[in-house]
This record gives sequence, structure tokens and C-alpha cells, in this order.
Amino acid sequence: MSGESIKYNHCTYNLQSWSKQKGLDPIPIEKTDGIYMWDYGGNRYTDMSSQLVNLNVGHGNRAIIDAIKEQAEKYCYLSPSYGSEPRGELAKMIIELMPDNMGKVFFTNGGADANENAVKIARMFTGRQKVFSRYRSYHGSTYGAGNLTGEPRRYPLEPGAPGFVKFFDPYIYRDNLPFKTEKEASEYYVAKLREQVIYEGADNVAAIVMETITGSNGVIIPPDGYLQGVRSICDEFGIMMICDEVMAGFGRTGKMFAFENFGVKPDIVTFAKGITCGYVQLGGVVVSKDIAAYFDDHLLSCGLTYSGHPLACAAGVACLNFYKDTNILDNVNRSGAALAECLYTLKEKHSSVGDVRCIGLFSAIELVCDKESREPLVPYGKDPDGKMKKLIGLLKEKGFMTYSHENMILISPPLIITPEQIREEMAKVDEVLFIADEMAEKA
Repeated sequence: MSGESIKYNHCTYNLQSWSKQKGLDPIPIEKTDGIYMWDYGGNRYTDMSSQLVNLNVGHGNRAIIDAIKEQAEKYCYLSPSYGSEPRGELAKMIIELMPDNMGKVFFTNGGADANENAVKIARMFTGRQKVFSRYRSYHGSTYGAGNLTGEPRRYPLEPGAPGFVKFFDPYIYRDNLPFKTEKEASEYYVAKLREQVIYEGADNVAAIVMETITGSNGVIIPPDGYLQGVRSICDEFGIMMICDEVMAGFGRTGKMFAFENFGVKPDIVTFAKGITCGYVQLGGVVVSKDIAAYFDDHLLSCGLTYSGHPLACAAGVACLNFYKDTNILDNVNRSGAALAECLYTLKEKHSSVGDVRCIGLFSAIELVCDKESREPLVPYGKDPDGKMKKLIGLLKEKGFMTYSHENMILISPPLIITPEQIREEMAKVDEVLFIADEMAEKA
């Protein structure tokens, strides 16, 4: 097909997610390789968001492709009740990567249903109903995961299901409170959360669900001591600590899992994205040994037709082997250092850059009208003048492909990117931020 035919079919017959359908102008992609994509006109684009922060190994990974083909020749599908080599092997590999308190894996199709099933498991295990999650969060857009979600993508689901309670995560830059150290800030935020748990009735709270590092809502990195404090609240009241590692897991932060950066052991971990990097869709829930043992004698009332799909699990095994064989974490930390250097330079250089946050290859640029007042370049949940849309469009014209959320530009390239490629691409961001500076001056 021609590029124009692909675009016509896309716009005529396809409902595109998170978009007003009128006026869509998708780029038809003809081929991909590594961190690059080419359209039908031969123009090259650099994937600086790993698609949806999931294509960690980049495009065209031969090891994963070959594993899918090999499994397809054996069998493409077995129901979850049959013994499947790739399903069992992948579960074992995941548990071996986890802390020593973790026991078993329940496979799902992606991140949203991983989070839904994590909540069900926590409720069944504890016998409690309430679930805490944060306002600045995205856990998926299905009904259960959408009720966990705190930002505006939850609005179409309202009025929501009962039992979901929201709290604010620590956002030191935006809150701008007078704390001398991160530890002081953590003590404050943890104390407020503990108070809220008590006010909701601690004996009614099944779980506290958090993106270990808030992802699309700005790569908000918890301050020193915060996650340890949440762990203490959970231990005090018998609450399950659920870490959503859908976006931050599998090497994105320079550790295999983001919670490893903070020295905590969750009770439940959800994952997706980087387990197969989108080559075949897959997600899952990892539960502690205590939870796993509970279901030895209690019904696990969770089930999916495609739980542990053989093709997806084969892709997952190949993906985890690729991470190990190529020492991917070394590259993440090396290239992440180059990314951080570029980001901090941009913060010093541009009047519109209020803050930059980076851990590994997980980063955000927060744009403001004024550095002193910290007023966002666009108001929360709105972009009436299309400022962020324009900036992302200008990056697109330069072949730099990413996305924005609120007043943030997200930059999370494939984990295979080199420091040289980082510097080449971030020079394009530098050029576009001069336009953002002009927008800030006129605001």
C-alpha cells in the first residue's frame, strides 16, 4: 500500500486513542530499525519516547522476532490451564529478578488489566475494600484501572466505583514548600498519608497503589525516604504496597525495577511494556510468597483467555535474555548520564524550563511562564492555545518524536540509545525551546 492509502484507512475506519478524530494526520511508517523510523517519503524520525515508553529494545530486535517465529511453529496458543514452556520459563525468570519476598506471577494482556487484577488480589487477600492511589497517576483506562488513575483521563469513568481513595504524591517542585531537605519533605508527605489512612479507617484499606516513579504525569521522582515511609504505613496497618512498574520497570531507571532505587520490597508489583517491548502484548502481577501461599487454599478469582499467551511469553523470555546478554543497565546509566547533562544545560539556558527530572532514560522537561512563580506554561488539564501541541509539532518537523502531558515534554528513548545519539537529538530540543521561551514571555 502507499503511504496515502494507509493514512486514508487509518483516518476513515480507525478510532485513534486520546484524540479528537477530525483533522488527524498520522505519519505512515514504512520501515523501522533501532531507534529510527522512516515514512514513505524516506524521511527519518528518531523515536525519543520509545513509542509509549515501552519499546525499550528499539525496533527490529532480531532475538525477539526469532523467538516469536520459533514459538509459532510449535503452537501459537494454549489456554492458561495447560503447561506451556515459555509461560513457566518467563515466570521463573521474573521471580528471579524480584526481591526475595516475591513468589508467583499472574500474567495479563497489558498494564491496565495487570493493575485491575492486582487490586482484586489485594482485596481477596486482605478481606478489605478500600484502595488508595494518587491524583498524579495513570494506571490504565479500563474501568478498574481508570478508577485507580488520578489525572483527567479518569473523568469519563465518573461517577466511579466505590472504595477508591485519592491522595497527593510528593511533588517538591510544584508544591514549593519550605523544606530544607528531601527527608524533611518525605516526613511531611508520609505523615499526611498516614493521617488520611487513619481517617478512612485503616482496617478497611486493602492497598496503597503507586507508580514507583510517576510516569506520564511528569516523571516525578519520590524524595529520599518517601517510599520507605509508605512501606512503614503498610506494615503498621497490614496494607498491601502495590508498585506499578508498568512504565518504569525493566531497566528504564537504570535498575531492573524502579523500586530498587529506593530499597523497598513491595507486596505486589505490576508490569507490562518493557517485558516484551510491544513485540507481543503482555503484562502481569507479581505477588509475595505470603499472597501466593494464601491462594494455595483459596480460590484465585482472576482469569483471562490470553493469560500467559505463548507467543507473548516467548517474546518475554527473549527480551529478558537480551537485557542480560547486552548488559542493558550499563548502557542505560551511561546514556542516562548524557541525557541528564543535556537536560540540566537546557534548564540553565532557557527561561521557559522550570524544572527537569531524570532517572536513567526516564525524563521530563517542565515548562513554565516564569521561573520564580513557577506558573505552568499551560493550565492543568487544558491547552487552550495549543502551545504544547505546537512545540511537539516543531520537534516532529525536526524528526524528534515524543509526546507531551500537561506542561511537560516527556523524553524516554529506547534503552539501546548511545550517548552520541542522545546529544544529537537533544540539540533539536534546544532549538525548539527558544520558541517555548517566546511563549513564556508573552504569557
